[in-house]
Amino acid sequence: MKVSVILCTYNRCRSLAKALESVAASELPNSVEWEVLVVDNNSRDQTREVVQDFSARYPGVFRYVFEPQQGKSYALNSGVREAHGKILAFMDDDVTVEPTWLQALTATLRDGEWAGSGGRILPEKGFSPPRWLALKGPYAMGGILALLDFGDKPRQFELPPYGTNMAFRKEMFEKYGGFRTDLGPTPGSEIRNEDTEFGRRLMDAGERLRYEPSAVVYHEMPQHRLRKEYFLRWWFDWGRAETRTRKKRPDVWGIPRDYISISNRVLNHLPRRVWRWLRASDPQMRFCNKCWVWVLAGEIVEIYGRSRKGPKQRSGEFQSQEIRQ
Repeated sequence: MKVSVILCTYNRCRSLAKALESVAASELPNSVEWEVLVVDNNSRDQTREVVQDFSARYPGVFRYVFEPQQGKSYALNSGVREAHGKILAFMDDDVTVEPTWLQALTATLRDGEWAGSGGRILPEKGFSPPRWLALKGPYAMGGILALLDFGDKPRQFELPPYGTNMAFRKEMFEKYGGFRTDLGPTPGSEIRNEDTEFGRRLMDAGERLRYEPSAVVYHEMPQHRLRKEYFLRWWFDWGRAETRTRKKRPDVWGIPRDYISISNRVLNHLPRRVWRWLRASDPQMRFCNKCWVWVLAGEIVEIYGRSRKGPKQRSGEFQSQEIRQ
């Protein structure tokens, strides 16, 4: 069975080279065919040249794909369409993978028992978080840095895996559609959730996803992501993205549900969160509660914008891009 690794990239040729070096060292049985598709989403740097170099060094393994429509979800869906494998693994251009990563992530998907899998995402070695940032405990926010660690034992996922370390049988995309193009980062926007929405879509349909702790990647921790401003912007956009994924509920006594939702957040949830933020003395607790205020602000902005659109747009339902061979 053939395995395809899909890596979408945009203007990160330096970190891309490190990512490709790590996956090039993958250790797989001789019976497993594999390839790496690098989807260039309109990069203006030396991305093409980097991929061409790897294609020359590893003939038949690395392939370059260009996706002109800006947006990560468009690039992901392009990679899914172009992939030759029956199992699709996903990684990002700012991670490095262990040599056993690809085999560990995909081995259990070959018999059809599991629809998908995901592994551990750890910070790069030597990383030390700022004092206001908790990575463990009740105020943990490592997920914003795409960190994920549910321990050393394999089990079924209760929450969907993250996009930089996940794999699915390709038939899942043919059955359930591709990544939603109204989600996913674009230049200037941190609205994400395209990866977790797809995983949640499968789980809601009754598909089983496996947590595989032996599939390990290491994520870069750039300084611009370790600032409070980045976290607050991320949480604001996360509130908007989560609102987009929720189905519209019926009106109440003729009152549009969006109006009720906004009122509930402004008059109920927001004051309580602001109070918790302002009275907290612990820096991690304080910042965590401040972030939840930004989440609510993002939800309010998104709900208000939705309420001003036509009935079809207000439905909140979006048909994901269809995948065709």
